[in-house]
Amino acid sequence: MANDTFREDLIAELPNLRAFAVSLCRSPEKADDLVQDTVLKAWGNSEKFQPGTSLRAWLFTILRNTYYSLYRKRGREVQDYDGTYAQRLAVSGEQESAVAMSEFREALGKLSEEHREALILVGASGLSYEEAAEICGVAIGTVKSRVNRARVRLAELLDITGADDLGPDRRTQAVVDRSPADPVPS
Repeated sequence: MANDTFREDLIAELPNLRAFAVSLCRSPEKADDLVQDTVLKAWGNSEKFQPGTSLRAWLFTILRNTYYSLYRKRGREVQDYDGTYAQRLAVSGEQESAVAMSEFREALGKLSEEHREALILVGASGLSYEEAAEICGVAIGTVKSRVNRARVRLAELLDITGADDLGPDRRTQAVVDRSPADPVPS
C-alpha cells in the first residue's frame, strides 16, 4: 500500500479508533494517548499490513493489544464503580435524552469487559463478527455469544422488555402524534 493511501486511510479511521479506545479506557485523555500509540505502531509497521484486508480490524487489533499491554497489566484502568466519572461525561440539563444516555453509560459499564468490548466492536464500530473475532483472538461463535449476552444484559439493566419500551415516552409521543390542525389545549 502506498504511503499516501495508507496515511489517508489511517486518518479516516481515527474517529473509530478513538471511540473504541474511549470504550476501553473510559477516559478521553487516556484514549487519546492510546490512539496515538496505536497510530505510531501502525505507521512504524505499515509494511506488515496486507492490502486487501481490513485496515480497521488491523488497527483495532493493534489498539486492543496496546491497551492490554499498557493499561491492564499495569493496573491503570480508570475504575468507576460508582459512576462518578461517567456522570462528568454526561450532558448537563434535564433533557430525557441526556438521562437516557447516562443510564445507558451506567448500564454499559456494568457489563463484563469481554461483553462490552464485543458489543462496541460489532454494535457501535460496525465491524463484522469475523473481524471482531480476529481482533479479540477468539472464535466467531464466542463473539456472537458475547454480543448476544451483552444485548440481553443491557436490556435487563435498562428495564427494556419489548419494542414499546424504546423511543419516546407517552407524553412525548402524544406531542409527536398531535396533528397541526388539533386545537392546543388551554
